[in-house]
Amino acid sequence: MAGHGTDRHPHGADRLCDAGDRVYSRAVRRGRVPREDAESVPCLLELALLHPDPDDMGWLVPTSPQEVMTRLLRGVYEEVSASQARVGDAVSAFEWYAGLGGRVRAPSEGVAIRVLDGLPRIHAAMDKATEECTREVLTVQPGGIRREDELVEGLHRALEMRRRGVRMRDLYTHVARHGQGLLNYMELMGDAAEARTLDEVVERLILFDRTVAFIPANPDRTIALELRHPALVDYLVTVFERLWRLGIPLTSPLPATGIEGITHRERSIAALLAEGHQDAVVAERLGISVRTCRAHIARLSETLGAASRTQLGVRIAQAGLDGPQRSPGAGAGAGAGADAGAEAGTGTETGDETGDGVGPGAATGAEATAAPAVPDRGSPAGR
Repeated sequence: MAGHGTDRHPHGADRLCDAGDRVYSRAVRRGRVPREDAESVPCLLELALLHPDPDDMGWLVPTSPQEVMTRLLRGVYEEVSASQARVGDAVSAFEWYAGLGGRVRAPSEGVAIRVLDGLPRIHAAMDKATEECTREVLTVQPGGIRREDELVEGLHRALEMRRRGVRMRDLYTHVARHGQGLLNYMELMGDAAEARTLDEVVERLILFDRTVAFIPANPDRTIALELRHPALVDYLVTVFERLWRLGIPLTSPLPATGIEGITHRERSIAALLAEGHQDAVVAERLGISVRTCRAHIARLSETLGAASRTQLGVRIAQAGLDGPQRSPGAGAGAGAGADAGAEAGTGTETGDETGDGVGPGAATGAEATAAPAVPDRGSPAGR
């Protein structure tokens, strides 16, 4: 969050100074504070955390914490959306340049951007990066449920990375939660691996030791880009970290939507429909099959009382489902459990989502060695 321009308080609402924390907390507890209490913390007024009491201008009343949380989440959501769009533009540009061809010198070792054309070259580069990795693997794995046989195939490579002390963090779509294979895999990896999930993620991405990254360069992932330019790698790390911040730990329940009868996934589908996306696009972005997506849409229409797609769009807007989800209030834990049950019971998840063509993906560096940016070959090193 941006600061507000004062020298003494160069911060945003996401990290208040100690003085601001004390005054704002007191205002929330008491309902208001005298204006003079805030003279030493102008940040609270500039960040709109305090504002004049219309009944008595000598007092300041606080903005509710729930509204502040919603504002912060919306800001992060917009930043991540912009980052996702920029990553997509960069990949398209790289693919275009790679397709120009022409007579050029063979790339030397250590070049900033290397095009890996064909599975053998991709596999060899991934193997080398896996063997040289000593600290950390970060991966983004789009798609649905991970196939258990492919997770098992690469388990020995992931365990070898764990033995070397490599830490692994992986991002998946929420659909991956419904695969028992991934849960079993994470249990075997112990504290060496951590996974979080989101409604949707960017295209496949693997980062080794924050020095080399692999991303796909064509739709069928038979061409990949090996990136070693520090600025590019740092940018991709930033994208990952912002997505990670928004992700929900694999072992934690999904938050309740706050709307009776609407599951977390149906809320995500509603938001994408409100943006004008077709069913196939919605399904691809959320890592589910088109059939499952349409089953959710039918249930959403029934719950909202919509008789047509046009009417559904109106109902979605009226219910406030056309934007990022607000922070859940008290009682979200119980609602989340019910929400998770409804998610699992709609659209035959385990049978439907494995056939989306995205391949496997353990929540660890195992996937890293599998060809993240290219065709899936199983867990990290699993081939």
